[in-house]
Amino acid sequence: MQAEPKRISTFDPGLIGRLRGRAELLTPNEMGQADQAAMRHGHPGPELMEAAGRAVVRAMARHIGRCRVLVLAGPGNNGGDGYIAARLLAQQGWPVRLAAQAPPKAGSDAAWAASLWHGPNVPFTPDEALRSDVVVDAVFGAGLTRPVSGLVAETLKAAKRVVAVDVPSGLDGATGLTLGYAPSAELTVTFFRLKPGHLLLPGRDLCGRIELADIGIPGAVLDEVRPRTFANLPTLWQLPGLTAESHKYTRGHVTVIGGAEMTGAARLAAEAARRAGAGMVTIAARGAAETYRSGEPGLLVSQSDIAALLNDDRRKVWVCGPGLGPDEARAIFPALIAANRTIVGDADVFSAFTGNPDALHGAAVLTPHAGEFARVFGAPATDRLSAAREAAARTRSVVLLKGADTIIAAPDGRAAINLSAPPWLATAGAGDVLSGIIAGLLAQGMPAWDAAAAGAYLHGRAAEVAGAGLVVEDLLPALVRVRESAK
Repeated sequence: MQAEPKRISTFDPGLIGRLRGRAELLTPNEMGQADQAAMRHGHPGPELMEAAGRAVVRAMARHIGRCRVLVLAGPGNNGGDGYIAARLLAQQGWPVRLAAQAPPKAGSDAAWAASLWHGPNVPFTPDEALRSDVVVDAVFGAGLTRPVSGLVAETLKAAKRVVAVDVPSGLDGATGLTLGYAPSAELTVTFFRLKPGHLLLPGRDLCGRIELADIGIPGAVLDEVRPRTFANLPTLWQLPGLTAESHKYTRGHVTVIGGAEMTGAARLAAEAARRAGAGMVTIAARGAAETYRSGEPGLLVSQSDIAALLNDDRRKVWVCGPGLGPDEARAIFPALIAANRTIVGDADVFSAFTGNPDALHGAAVLTPHAGEFARVFGAPATDRLSAAREAAARTRSVVLLKGADTIIAAPDGRAAINLSAPPWLATAGAGDVLSGIIAGLLAQGMPAWDAAAAGAYLHGRAAEVAGAGLVVEDLLPALVRVRESAK
C-alpha cells in the first residue's frame, strides 16, 4: 500500500500557471490581516479551516495516493487544518492516525476542529512517523518565531515523505529562511496567496510542489492588506507594443559600452537589447572595434568619445559594466549619471565602486549577483529580500539581485520574486543577456521596475524554452519566442 516517492525539483515550470495571475505574496502578518478581513466579510474561522483541510485532502488525492498517513498537529490554526484533513482523509478510507504536539487552546477554532476528530490518537514520536508512509506536517505555520528542535525536529526527520500544511514547520514564511530544523516536503498546500518564503531559497527547495488553494477568502481583502511583495508574473507589467506610427527612434536607442578585452559580454548585452525590441543598438567600443564590427550587421559600432556620444539626446539608455573593466567603469559611470541617462549598471560597475553604494545613486536598474551585491552593500545581515529593498532605497535605483530566486526591488518598497528561471540558466554570459533585455525594454518606455521584472521573467522563460543543454547564445533566439507569448 505504500506510495512511491516522487522526485522533488526546485524548478517547477507549472507553478506560474497554477498561480493563475495571483501575484500578491503575503507575509505571515499580512495573511493574518487577510484572515481577519475575511471574517469581517462573513467568512468565519471554522469555515476557512474546513476549506483548508479539504484542500489538503484534495491535493493528497491528486499527488500522493492512498497510503498510511500520520497527521502531526500543532496547537494553533495550522494544527486545526491538520485535524480537519485527518477527519476527511479517514472518511475517504485512508488509514489515518493523529499525533498532537500540544492540545489546542480552549475555545479556539483549532479546538473546534480537534473536537471533530474521533480517529486513533498516537504519541508524537519518531517511531510513529517511521510507521507511516506519509506524514502530514501541520505542526507550525509560516508565522513561527522560535526554532524547531527537540522532539518535533526528530519526529519530522523520521518521516519518509512529508506533506506540509501552509509551509514545512520551521520555515519562515516572510524570508524563506529556516528556524532550527525544517523538513523537505514533497508537497506543500497553502491558501489564498503564497508567501515570500514559498519562493525564496531555501524555502522554495523545502516546499517541493506548491499547491495554492482557494478557501473562500474574497480577493477584496487585498485592498485592506495592500501587499508590496509579488510573484513575478506577467500580470505585473505590460510589454511595449507597436503601432502604425512606430519607427526605430520611437523604439529607442541603447548604447552598450564595450571593453577592449572581454568583448563577448558587451556583444551579448547588445544583441539581447535588439531582440528585446530596441530600435537601434550601438556598442561604444573602448578598443577592439574590429572585433565588435565582425558581429551581426545590424549592430552599430562607434569609436567616438563617450562625451561626444552623450551629446546625442536620442541615446537615452546605456548599459555600463559588462566586460568593461573596473577602471573604465569608474571613469564612465559618473559621466552617464551626470548626463541624466537611463543606466543599467552591471558587472564591473560593482567592482569599480566597492563599498561605495552612494556612487550608484541615479542608475535606473542595478543587476548584481550575490557576490557583487556583497562587494558594494555588504552581505545581507538577515535575508535577501530585506537587503534588496534596503539597497534600492539607498541608491534610489531598482535593484535586481540575481540568483535562483532573483529579487527585483524598487525604491518605493515594491518587490517581486522571480520563479521562471531553470537551474541551467546558471551559465557564463547569462547576466550580460539579462542586462541587455532590460535595457531594450527601458528604451521602449517601460518604467524601470516593470522593465527589470519583465526582463527577469523573459530571461528565465527563454532558458526554459532553450532547454537543459543551453549555452548562452541559445537565449537570444528563444527570447523572441517567449516575448511574443508573454504579451
